[in-house]
Amino acid sequence: MNIKEYISSGIVESYVLGLASDQERIEFEKLCRQYPELVAARNEFELKLENQAFEQAIAPPVHLKEEVLGSVRPGAEDKVAPVVRIERSGNGRGWLRFVAAASILLLLATAWFAFDQYSKNRELKNSFSQLRLEVDSVNQILAKQKESMMDPKAAMVVSMVGTQPSSNSSANIYWDTASTNVFLVVKNLPKLPTEKQYQLWAFIDGKPVDLGLFDAEEDKVILKMKNTQKAEAFAITIENRGNGPVPGGPVETYGKTRL
Repeated sequence: MNIKEYISSGIVESYVLGLASDQERIEFEKLCRQYPELVAARNEFELKLENQAFEQAIAPPVHLKEEVLGSVRPGAEDKVAPVVRIERSGNGRGWLRFVAAASILLLLATAWFAFDQYSKNRELKNSFSQLRLEVDSVNQILAKQKESMMDPKAAMVVSMVGTQPSSNSSANIYWDTASTNVFLVVKNLPKLPTEKQYQLWAFIDGKPVDLGLFDAEEDKVILKMKNTQKAEAFAITIENRGNGPVPGGPVETYGKTRL
């Protein structure tokens, strides 16, 4: 097996995002025991996802720390803090777990500061009521995010490769043909001058349809692009920054769908 081609096929991203079929998942886990480079690729993608989740996580309200500290009164008898349950949803390998973990961790960080400093004398009933409201708010946001996530049964992975023989450019499209959601995973795209941007296109009836401009930033692993109901192929072109709905630059990557 050519492990490099296997990795570039998009299987790593599909496995981590929970979009791989049972057969693909079993094969992937078996090959991980044989090829350390496959494990390294999986770990690298998971780390990038986690870093992106932390950057996009919901920050706790500024006033929460002061409310927690203000609720601590020396001499108050110890009370057991109520447990705030965080319900997990979706596939455990999906990127949503990173968003949930990062968001809840940040929400609890301020409260933990008070726990550590006043572990023997604390009365946090009011603060935890506020915290519970914040966590409920996060859960509502995550529920809405889940609604826009991909259905593994309807998901299609389109591998886009460089159009030039010497090009190493590559990216994967994750397209939910049911919800029409389109997610772009940038794998290897050269950094462009500030006046240039990449643009994603879906070819429908042979004509390119704009799916959005983007910059190939290393810290942005998954990009939500515009939705599309149809697509015979996807392509990424290099355009002037702010380009409109008509392509004019060279094609950097291209890949056909399996429809």
